[in-house]
Amino acid sequence: MGMEPRRSEELPLHRPRMRRQGGSGIGDLRFRALLGEPAWGRLPEPTRARFGKRVDHCRSVVYAGEIVQCRMSCLGWAIAQLARLFGSPLPLGRDENVPAVVSVTEDPAANGQFWTRIYGRRRGFPQVIHSSKRFCGPTGLEEYVGGGLGVALRLEVEDGALHFVTDHYFLSCLGRRLALPHWLQPGRLRVSHIDCGRGRFAFVLELAHPRFGLMIGQTALFAETAHGDQG
Repeated sequence: MGMEPRRSEELPLHRPRMRRQGGSGIGDLRFRALLGEPAWGRLPEPTRARFGKRVDHCRSVVYAGEIVQCRMSCLGWAIAQLARLFGSPLPLGRDENVPAVVSVTEDPAANGQFWTRIYGRRRGFPQVIHSSKRFCGPTGLEEYVGGGLGVALRLEVEDGALHFVTDHYFLSCLGRRLALPHWLQPGRLRVSHIDCGRGRFAFVLELAHPRFGLMIGQTALFAETAHGDQG
């Protein structure tokens, strides 16, 4: 659709100016085990620290920042609206320079993590996105977003960034798991965590279709808050 996401070196790294504090959670080897030692070793130390932290019971880690870029084609906008049926897992609008917050808590019942994203909007209440990352399934990692919809993910390391890439989509109902055929899948979803130095990182979401190209591209800059671990 003629849209190209900005490369990491073009990101406005002067934002946000947040204080950073490491967490006190229990060590977490789950992401490391999925990647393997060679790939894990290619990640910057701050990225390894973020994904090597198991959040203790009744605590959370909070990252605060802002949306600095959000582009979507007409088709991408339509898919985001349709995804409201599954808990609105995609950005609903093109607002930029608005606040954003991510909270990570442990999901002990499912051996995973709850991720809650809050996106400010120019008008109306902020958008709230809930998902659960679970260390299970054929790829070892799945993300459940709501309405029985899930995404099996593969972890990749490229140019020092950690990428969560769609392997396939599926529906879970009454204890059964049904993989969606390719013609029903909205496209390839890739979420990247790019270390930007000085305690900050970029969160880049891209939804692309083999025929229609990039449909949604969103970039947010975050830093762990000074009170990142909350009791």
